[in-house]
Amino acid sequence: MKEDFLHYVWQHQYFDKTSLQTETGELITVLRPGYRNADAGPDFLNARLQLGEVEWNGAVEIHLRASDWHRHQHQTDAKYDQVVLHVVYTADQDVRRTNGSVIPALALAARISPGMLLTYQRLMGPPAPVALPCAPLLPVVPDITRTMMMERALLERVEQKAGVVAALHEALGHDWEATAYHALAAGFGFRKNSEPLARLAKVLPLAVLRRHRHDLCQTEALLFGQAGFLAEQDAADEYLLRLREEYAFLRHKYGLPAGLAEHEWNFLRLRPANFPPVRLAQLAALLHARPTLFAALLSAQSVAALEQFFQAPVSDYWRQHYRPGKPGKVPALGRSSVQLLLINVVVPLRVAYARHVGQPDLVEAAVGLLEQVPAEHNHLTAPYEALGFCHRTAADSQGLLALSHLYCQPRRCLHCAVGSRILQPNSVVR
Repeated sequence: MKEDFLHYVWQHQYFDKTSLQTETGELITVLRPGYRNADAGPDFLNARLQLGEVEWNGAVEIHLRASDWHRHQHQTDAKYDQVVLHVVYTADQDVRRTNGSVIPALALAARISPGMLLTYQRLMGPPAPVALPCAPLLPVVPDITRTMMMERALLERVEQKAGVVAALHEALGHDWEATAYHALAAGFGFRKNSEPLARLAKVLPLAVLRRHRHDLCQTEALLFGQAGFLAEQDAADEYLLRLREEYAFLRHKYGLPAGLAEHEWNFLRLRPANFPPVRLAQLAALLHARPTLFAALLSAQSVAALEQFFQAPVSDYWRQHYRPGKPGKVPALGRSSVQLLLINVVVPLRVAYARHVGQPDLVEAAVGLLEQVPAEHNHLTAPYEALGFCHRTAADSQGLLALSHLYCQPRRCLHCAVGSRILQPNSVVR
């Protein structure tokens, strides 16, 4: 058992309150259990309790064993002097405030129903054959609860991504255009090359690229040079020689810092169309074709408009080469890739901006774009589909992925509406 189970039980008052009393026999009436404290100090604040004939307003601290009070050194911390009731699973000793006064204790071991405890143990037990710990218990959960939790998880996932963008915006001196550039650069790396592309953006400022965006060759020279793909090339490849010459001149002109090396890029288990040089060429084409990034990404009113934004033709050389000096016919940026950029870059960028300017309606509109994109199907969403979770659009996919990453994998069932519904007294295993 973990302590958060007792937090859940106390918060929802899911225990037998018949003849409720402290370890010393004082009758207890819970008038208000208090509010969960996410900061340092007692677990629940502003509780209102009647102990015997006296009404108390104060804090409640939760532990599995009363002796955990000393193990956590609360007896020397004045923040815990406001505790009026010590709620424990097992009361194995008395505890005191810093002034030596004894804190009343309530033991819950005999007051939690065996069915609820068994259900909790099933959720928290060894990994099940399926990805969802609650899979065998899902029949008791109404569809509306599942949908509500998916929507909540979706917003949490979007807010997490928007938080990354907001931190980037802060680091870049509140420049939204530069923020869009850095976010797009990382996005064009997709999963395997997001980190090196993010580092590339740091060593190749947007201000430099802006001065040469009118010339696709120079834009490519800057990107490929700082990425480390022009260090060596076939002397017979005239285009690469030109890029190298342009890069040498521009690097000296702007005093660019050392860039990346070719070995820092990931090619393993990637199809040629996803190779880093291909993505760099597509990014170069976008920077060349679109004079502004942020305004266009913010103002687009539909997925179709955003798909059009990303359709920027690459140079002739990169239509025919997967890597420098390695020929082969290369497809254009695919629709599925554009949709991933919309999910992972455009929506978080728009939500971060909406939060920054205090316009919640823009958040709703940004998240609404996900409902215009087809659902993703992968090994993480498959178990939820098999169990009947709604999965029609990218909004559903993102909600399911958030459920997996934020709740199911870390077994945060007590914080999930589905787990909470399963653990309700009228739903638990008998």
